[in-house]
Amino acid sequence: MRDQARVVVIGGGIAGCSALYHLTQEGWTDVMLIERDELTSGTTWHSAAQVTNFGMTQTMVGLKTHSINLYKELRDDPEYPVGYNFGDGGIRLANTQAQMDGYKHFTSMAAAMDVEFEVIDAAECARRHPLISTENLLGGLWDPTDGHIDPAQLCQALARRARLAGAEVNRHTPVTGLTQHADSTWTVHTEKGDVKCEIVVNAGGYRCNEIGAMMGVQHPVASMEHQYFLTEDIPAIKEAGHRIPLLRCPISDYYSRQEKNGLLIGFYEQDCRTWGMDGIDPKFTNALCPDDLDRVTDVLEGAFERMPALMETGIREVVNGPITYTIDGAPLVGPIPGKRNAFCIIGLRAGLGEGGGHGWLLAQQIVHGEAQYDTWVIDPRRFVGHCTVELTALKAVEDYQNEFRFHFPHEHRPAGRPMKTTPLTAVFEADGAEMGIVNGWERIDYIKPSPDFTETLGFRFNELHDVIAEEVNAVATGVAMTEVSGFNRFEMTGADVHSFLDRMMCGTVTKRWGRVGLGYLLNEHGMVKGEATIANIPASDRGENRVWYGSAAASEFHDMDWLQTHLREDEDVTIRSLTNSQTILILAGPKSRDVLAAAARGDWSREAFPWLSVRETHIGIAPATVLGISFSGELAYEIHVPNESLHAAYAALRKAGAEHGLRLFGARAVDSMRIEKGFLHWKADILTEFDPFETSLERFIKMDKGDFVGKAALEKRVSAGPQRKLVTLVVDTKDAPAHGGASVRIDGRIVGTVTSGDWGHRTGLNLAYAFVEPDFSAPDTEVTIDVIGSPVPARVIPAGPYDPTYARMRA
Repeated sequence: MRDQARVVVIGGGIAGCSALYHLTQEGWTDVMLIERDELTSGTTWHSAAQVTNFGMTQTMVGLKTHSINLYKELRDDPEYPVGYNFGDGGIRLANTQAQMDGYKHFTSMAAAMDVEFEVIDAAECARRHPLISTENLLGGLWDPTDGHIDPAQLCQALARRARLAGAEVNRHTPVTGLTQHADSTWTVHTEKGDVKCEIVVNAGGYRCNEIGAMMGVQHPVASMEHQYFLTEDIPAIKEAGHRIPLLRCPISDYYSRQEKNGLLIGFYEQDCRTWGMDGIDPKFTNALCPDDLDRVTDVLEGAFERMPALMETGIREVVNGPITYTIDGAPLVGPIPGKRNAFCIIGLRAGLGEGGGHGWLLAQQIVHGEAQYDTWVIDPRRFVGHCTVELTALKAVEDYQNEFRFHFPHEHRPAGRPMKTTPLTAVFEADGAEMGIVNGWERIDYIKPSPDFTETLGFRFNELHDVIAEEVNAVATGVAMTEVSGFNRFEMTGADVHSFLDRMMCGTVTKRWGRVGLGYLLNEHGMVKGEATIANIPASDRGENRVWYGSAAASEFHDMDWLQTHLREDEDVTIRSLTNSQTILILAGPKSRDVLAAAARGDWSREAFPWLSVRETHIGIAPATVLGISFSGELAYEIHVPNESLHAAYAALRKAGAEHGLRLFGARAVDSMRIEKGFLHWKADILTEFDPFETSLERFIKMDKGDFVGKAALEKRVSAGPQRKLVTLVVDTKDAPAHGGASVRIDGRIVGTVTSGDWGHRTGLNLAYAFVEPDFSAPDTEVTIDVIGSPVPARVIPAGPYDPTYARMRA
């Protein structure tokens, strides 16, 4: 074993083998894989190994497509062919119209990635899969590329190719420790000696937290016991004359695929069980958990009803092994938060089917700093400090129980809630607030019109439409308040704060004390990395001159890593997080200044406190910092309050607002209003796949200033011309919004993709954002958008159709 490598990958399952192989494909061959036992001796060896192209985001579809193409190439390798049953086809069943609507939407989303799905009715499902009953069935989604692969052969083939490219693979080499040095390099300690390296990759499967502990981190990954069995031969399969398609059933929580002349049937029972929570036996390798078919009886009964032939078939073998889950079910692939030169590729519950793509995107991040797709959906930094072992286990159970049930728009599942609350959470709930969740924080979604009100989840406008209209009207005509919990907030001090921010941002950085500005951060490829509000707070009895950097709640770890990584040793800048110690109360509407003036001393007139100002004050007896900014397009104030004083500030504002008819509003109303104003959401409309010109952020770019991160790359992109352009569209339907991922077409040809959409209650318009080909970005361009699978006329309009002169915000 060599004692030095550029990258060391720890773990020899599909994750590690794929990462190793793809690193060599990106040109890094001084790489090494270390496995404690044999390759594939963890979850990989007993995987059902299904390979589908279905995903709920374009990133997931793209990485799965890469997996499929890679696996076909390996299958056809004459020197080392891999067993891969490609193209058996697969059906995801549905028994509700809402599920069918979802399948229609995902079909449109996948089409933009050159992936063809088909939505079929119940009769067609039965025609393509002769073993199923159509009882209680509406139809399903057909994936013609569905199939399964031999796990061991796949991993051995990837390892073989990596070796041929110069990589080293070391089996039977347990890692005993990890040491990071002052220069951010690592020493990997093993039973066979030490290896020095620049970068470490945790690909440890269900032992990922053993490796994490060596780094001093806890990953939000938990394992679940998962059972499947293999049946005896089924006559109908022998008689079919072709391979039976794969089946995934959210109605009865099971899946099946053909195995020889029988079936492999897997279960996602409701009475499920976590595994390894109190540690894993070091000898647990190439091993299984004890069978427990009694636990899957309820699911098995549903499978019997859907596939009656199972009742006449014997069980040949039972497999019960651990599979890993994260808090939201998607894997962790990318930089480990808070660590330099450390990456992970873990939590791959569908590892064999997706692993080729995950290793591909990880290798791009390691070698190039970014992948070709925006990878936020799998980024490890999307989870922050609240993700304990206990919370992870609860969410893993919930995800397991809902394995084939996709999330509906605005769905907030209940497990592990409430996790992060403010002193006002219970107060708002008592006032009728329906709470959503953002980065673990409970946040007002909307105010229920009656205690028994419930929303029907789905892809169409529903009974909540009029509720949101009333909240928006309260903001637009009077005054309303909401709470923004978990907003990311860094306090920055030091002599070099503004020069540091000027280097990090592509536009003008506001330097005047008492003023607020908005800026955008780019990566080294000139693409948009982040968005931040910069507030310059003058020195006071609360502290020296300081800058508040504010960004989306979910960006807490992401932005801190980015800023700390780019901070130079000779720069006098200190960054500390206030994210968990303060909360924002929003006052919005034409009467908001009157309420603020009644609750806080001082002159709050337009002249004394204009738009984009910041001031320290007291709201009643509560210390607060007020920013004159708005995400709604109305006159509004962000009131930042320490959590220990939050209730006092709230009480003072409610008292001051009583005579002005102060009401509460929620995040759903905010989303409606922000799209009318042309404001963007980070990781919905602001993506690393596009530069700021493509994202229509021209007014925030200053190319003639000094150097900034990504400037050289952006100059090259500008000279080459835009590949896409973000536009605003009016959608000609009152039935449903255009959901993110929907395809934009001209004469049937896909020319763009929707990023977000909502009804604008003040304009009466169904609005959407979309990245489209530049030739179709001019105002009044006529297109169609796939809205729940149907082409709907749409038209490009100038951004921000509500109050385009910003007069109401400046009032």
